[in-house]
Amino acid sequence: MRRLLLSAKPMRKTSQRIHQDKRPNNPARRPAQRTPRPKGPRRVILFNKPYDVLPQFSDEAGRRTLKDFVPVNEVYAAGRLDRDSEGLMVLTNDGALQAQLTQPGKRTGKIYVVQVEGVPQESDLSRLRTGVILNDGPTLPAEIEQIAAPAWLWERTPPIRERKAIPTCWLKITLYEGRNRQVRRMTAHIGFPTLRLIRVAMGDYLLDGLAPGEWRDITKQV
Repeated sequence: MRRLLLSAKPMRKTSQRIHQDKRPNNPARRPAQRTPRPKGPRRVILFNKPYDVLPQFSDEAGRRTLKDFVPVNEVYAAGRLDRDSEGLMVLTNDGALQAQLTQPGKRTGKIYVVQVEGVPQESDLSRLRTGVILNDGPTLPAEIEQIAAPAWLWERTPPIRERKAIPTCWLKITLYEGRNRQVRRMTAHIGFPTLRLIRVAMGDYLLDGLAPGEWRDITKQV
């Protein structure tokens, strides 16, 4: 057995070297991800969405949509605004702008004025400032303060249902994320249901005097 081991020829390692030499010196590079370009000319439109309007351009059930107000093709809503909420929507065909306004990592501030049932104390509001835990996880800290009813406020159709025995108040809330019905869930979580919600700003874009149902093309300004 010893002789057989001594006489055995050592294994050649050239095959491994050959395979190594055939490998490219530089690893394959992945193609750079690029933001899709608009199909047509860049458009940026501000729209004041009325109550009971869907934040989309079509609906099989025949409900009111953005198409009933904005006769512009190939633009899409940057983020959503619930059917029962009002205020600013940014409509664009610019994918980079949509990402800037909606992706959580961008931390773009969205400002809402909110009428709630009841009058929260500072201890209640401080809970929202530090973050609360909803059924889909903890919220980011929000900026929140109690304000007077806005002087520019328009009448809602139909009006909200107020209970005579319970007072209401207005809050200014700034969020840096955009979960489904987040403001309503946050105020309900601390015991003050939202009665009316109006978005007035998304980043640098402001409602800026637009009446409900009106829109403004600001493409040349941005």
